[in-house]
Amino acid sequence: MKPDEPVPTQPSTGHLLVRGASKRCPACGRGRLFRRWVTMVEDCPRCGLHFERIEGHWIGAIGINTAVSFGTLFLSMTIGLIATIPDIPVAPLVALNLAVAAFVPLVFYPISKTLWTAIDIAMRPLEPHEVDWMALGTNSGRNDNL
Repeated sequence: MKPDEPVPTQPSTGHLLVRGASKRCPACGRGRLFRRWVTMVEDCPRCGLHFERIEGHWIGAIGINTAVSFGTLFLSMTIGLIATIPDIPVAPLVALNLAVAAFVPLVFYPISKTLWTAIDIAMRPLEPHEVDWMALGTNSGRNDNL
């Protein structure tokens, strides 16, 4: 970027979060960031954003995944108990909650990675060198492609 060019602005926090929650690049909205369910590309193919912005970046994604998993498990247990009082079927509820505990973290894992990157960008805005806005055909950094 040349010194006389305007400093790019990043997408709004809402755009960042919606893109992150939909497994898209928070900066440009590009999808298809995963080669397999758990294998994410290192850089966005469209804007060049390096997703692991600092060492230890993915700890936040693990935290989000853990919170969502425990929250879902808590809701499952609570609703199951309330719905079956006074005759609580222990074995079916244990089986249901084991399934929730096993599958929710796996299903939510990729979403937690892109969502955490969006939250990280909202907390620590993009530096001009982190994203190639010219590759997007804009220097404003805004792209409504959700």
